[in-house]
Amino acid sequence: MHTRSLLPLHRVPTLCLLCSAALAACSSGKTAAPPNPPPEVGVVTLHPQPVTITTDLPGRTVAYRVAEVRPQVSGVILKRLFIEGGEVKAGQQLYQIDPAPFQANLESAQASLARAQATLTSARLLVQRYKPLTEAHAVSQRDYDNAVAAQDQAAADVASAKAAVDTAHINLAYTRVLSPISGRTGRSSVTEGALVDANQRTALMVVQQLDPIYVDVTQPSTILLRLQREFASGQLKKVGEAQAQAKLILEDDTPYEPTGKLQFAEVAVDSGTGSVTLRAVFPNPQHILLPGMFVHEQLEEGVNEQGLLVSQRAISHNSLGDATTMVVGADNTVSTRVIKTERAIGDQWLVSGGVAAGDRVIVVGLQRLGSGVVKVSPREVSPDQLNSKQVAATNPAGITGPANSGHR
Repeated sequence: MHTRSLLPLHRVPTLCLLCSAALAACSSGKTAAPPNPPPEVGVVTLHPQPVTITTDLPGRTVAYRVAEVRPQVSGVILKRLFIEGGEVKAGQQLYQIDPAPFQANLESAQASLARAQATLTSARLLVQRYKPLTEAHAVSQRDYDNAVAAQDQAAADVASAKAAVDTAHINLAYTRVLSPISGRTGRSSVTEGALVDANQRTALMVVQQLDPIYVDVTQPSTILLRLQREFASGQLKKVGEAQAQAKLILEDDTPYEPTGKLQFAEVAVDSGTGSVTLRAVFPNPQHILLPGMFVHEQLEEGVNEQGLLVSQRAISHNSLGDATTMVVGADNTVSTRVIKTERAIGDQWLVSGGVAAGDRVIVVGLQRLGSGVVKVSPREVSPDQLNSKQVAATNPAGITGPANSGHR
């Protein structure tokens, strides 16, 4: 029978002490891990700057001048002397109405005038003969008075005949239908051989002047009241003494290059819509704008001399729908501010409350701010870096150099 060799019981405490000492020695040789440094973020310091306030309003284009061409005499159309959709000049002939009956009326009026002039000559000679005879009492005063009256009547007949000749000339000229303005022609409602009337309601065609062209937009009266208050308080200043500038955005979202000027605003508010019509005039040399087009017009309302602009990427919304932004304090601590945004200016918001000049707003690296992050390492971001798409992809902190220095 074999017996196991067991450690003596008096040696067990000694072995435990040796193991504890060895573990303590091993623990004393390991260094403690350093705390994580604060995350780097890109900030922009807010500075007041002049901001031009613009309003984007929908509108329609309207021809600068419109002329509905109607016949002024009745007759048959012999010729159409223009190309539909083409350009015409003021005074250019558009139609030719049959002039034959009007030429005959002119000749008849001229003959009546010649007859009246001959009668006047005879009456004048009779008066000249009667005058000395009347003074010699060879002719009665009554016969002389009748001769004078006949002369005056003949003179009136001559004047009436001259008026008839002038009327015949005018009617003959009206057979040549002329364009009253320069512009572009529309569709013709008649062709050769059509009978037209002097008082017809249907226009033969329409000529529209397209250069320049009007753009009519509507603006709520409440906006006009707000602008008046802001101008009166000095919050806004007028752009200048000249007319307000206006820009257009076409239906396909492309900008229209030539700028226009606000010409006038209606003096009455539409009772149905509560809005006021504004009219601007734009140059249109290439006839890109056609009457009836839907456009967006940007009007310069004024200038905010102390405007604060915050990048849209720095603004989010809380559960209540309020706009918020993250601000870095003087000790690099982060706080959330509820701000009041007025309007979008490009890729920025015009802010009227919640932040002030000198505040540092976080614009890059918001995704690094996890729960419990109190302090950050802010770095100023230039506008060029902020607008660069490559910054967000390669350097979340929005700065040059390694963004993750000190991190493993």
